[in-house]
Amino acid sequence: MLQTLQDQFLGSTIGGLVLGSIYALVALGYTMVYGVLRLINFAHSEIFMIGTMTSLFILASIATSGNIVVGLGAMILLLLALMLASAVVSGGSAVVLEQVAYRPLRKRGSSKLAALISAIGASIFLQELFALVIIPNVFNKSGRVPQNAPRFVDRDTLFPVGNAVVRTDQVLVIIGAVIVMVVLDQLVRRTRIGRGIRATAQDPEAAVLMGVSIDRIVRITFLLGGAMAGVASALYLMELENTGYRVGFVLGIKAFTAAVLGGIGNLRGALLGGIVLGLVENWSAIFLGSEWKDVTAFVVLVLVLMFRPTGILGESLQRARA
Repeated sequence: MLQTLQDQFLGSTIGGLVLGSIYALVALGYTMVYGVLRLINFAHSEIFMIGTMTSLFILASIATSGNIVVGLGAMILLLLALMLASAVVSGGSAVVLEQVAYRPLRKRGSSKLAALISAIGASIFLQELFALVIIPNVFNKSGRVPQNAPRFVDRDTLFPVGNAVVRTDQVLVIIGAVIVMVVLDQLVRRTRIGRGIRATAQDPEAAVLMGVSIDRIVRITFLLGGAMAGVASALYLMELENTGYRVGFVLGIKAFTAAVLGGIGNLRGALLGGIVLGLVENWSAIFLGSEWKDVTAFVVLVLVLMFRPTGILGESLQRARA
């Protein structure tokens, strides 16, 4: 067992950082919406799924047959285009979701339970919409089977790290995720929009008195959270090269676990939680096998809720800040 750990530890760590970066980006959507509305947006996983379908559509339109062979510059430009397109579509979908599923309930002063039920209903509706209508008509395939994406980033070895190697696709995922995370963090902390988001999260009534439009802030929050899921979806599709109508289900739960682990309502906590969860998952696979990775995420969620429900960087849930 010790020899196995020595042989696989570095490779699992690199893979965990890649996976954790994707979890962190999706977790940002959960934690931002919770910070502003105190609502767990369980339909956020389908916003991620919509982003993967957007990237797949673009790749399928470009690839006439097999993989897409391009140079390094074109490869990076294509990845940026996928990230931008998926961010726009996912962000727009999140705004529509808020308008249809949440805003009417919020205007009527409905309970959080009603919003939670609406989120679950919206999630199931979007899954079935893509399985029964979108995928068969757009991709001419059964909506119930996995959809494979053409490869456009080679798995070339860039440099070794001990007995492991770092590949081109892994570096692109980590660098892309870090850049987007830093941009969002600075936007929330330093811009007028960010001040509005933080003010609404801290005290909505006082924010209204100071001239903040709550509806506008909520719309922007869903837009930003959806855009983060869109960026994550492009990186996910590049790395794993497949998607499906339920691709967001398990990944969404893991991203929610990452948000809780880091401290839901805390942006930097979501980033930390995603990285930690990705590492723990991959390290556990060394001892238990890869088939236990999903179970590990659920065990982490239960343990966090039992022993530290505020998360690593979180305050009490009633005082959490975006």
